Amino acid sequence: MSTVLKDVPDKKMAIVTGRAYPKLAHDTAAYLHTDVLETTAYDFANGEMYVRFTEPVRGADVFVMQSHTTPINKWIMEQLIMVDALKRASARTINVVAPFLGYSRQDKKHLGREPITARLVCNLFAAAGADRIMTVDLHASQEQGFFNGPVDHLTAMPILLDYVQNSMDLSNATIVSPDAGRIKVSEKWAANLGHLPLAFIHKTRDTSRPNHAVAHGIIGDIQGRDCIVIDDIIDTAGTICEAIRTLHEHGARSVTLAATHGLLSGPAVERLRESDVREIILTDTVPIPEEKHLDNMTVLSIAPLLASGIRSVFQSRSMATLLTGLPDGVKPRNIYAN
Repeated sequence: MSTVLKDVPDKKMAIVTGRAYPKLAHDTAAYLHTDVLETTAYDFANGEMYVRFTEPVRGADVFVMQSHTTPINKWIMEQLIMVDALKRASARTINVVAPFLGYSRQDKKHLGREPITARLVCNLFAAAGADRIMTVDLHASQEQGFFNGPVDHLTAMPILLDYVQNSMDLSNATIVSPDAGRIKVSEKWAANLGHLPLAFIHKTRDTSRPNHAVAHGIIGDIQGRDCIVIDDIIDTAGTICEAIRTLHEHGARSVTLAATHGLLSGPAVERLRESDVREIILTDTVPIPEEKHLDNMTVLSIAPLLASGIRSVFQSRSMATLLTGLPDGVKPRNIYAN
């Protein structure tokens, strides 16, 4: 068994991980001064997966970590199998930890005969036996209502804010929302950075073409300003590079990107390499392989935030303090992801 936290007697906690991104689970466990429970997992010749935990988990509070990265359907299925195995092994509670929750962008119907796949994913975890879901920066916060149980919606804002405050001159900065949907988050950024000016890009999205949007103009003054664009996901980088181009066309002095989930699919890296962006700041909610790292890219570790969330759940403490910063006991030893 992984560990018993000293200040929580008579309770057992275990951290288990799938094969999508085990490094993040081990980094998170290190902040909790524990180890990841060993798991046997492999694929059959036809693609079916097998999972078995090598130690008893009866009566334990188990945190099942899996980043929904490529190939996303495989890793979601593996996490579902792990949840089912824990349910049948009589774990006390089963807590799904998905730093990036797959399908979260499909949170509503744009057209008739479309699915709401984010709700389906939550239903699948509930059916498998999950008691709780923990994730970071959902695409839409109302998705917390898709799961009929506790949802711990963590935000990477404290980690990203801390880096920006300590690495940039903010005297000439403007916070920019890349679309209307990110305005509330951008307002929080602007307030936390000393009530900086705020602007947003007016764009429309073609629902028949994935990863495609057209910027029409900017509301707010960005002439001669150092713009900090705040987003949740950078996938193919098409829309964000369009935003960078639009900002420069309207007179921005520089553009910095800050996003939680660096999916960096398909042509994303090449697009970002060719764009006129000062710095790209991401967290490692999904693995970013070395070949996708750019010279102006900074990847921050999300492990201390996940560790803080797991500790709060295990100790039955409030999550509210994590919206403004990390506790002293889980301060990053190294803010950068390795």
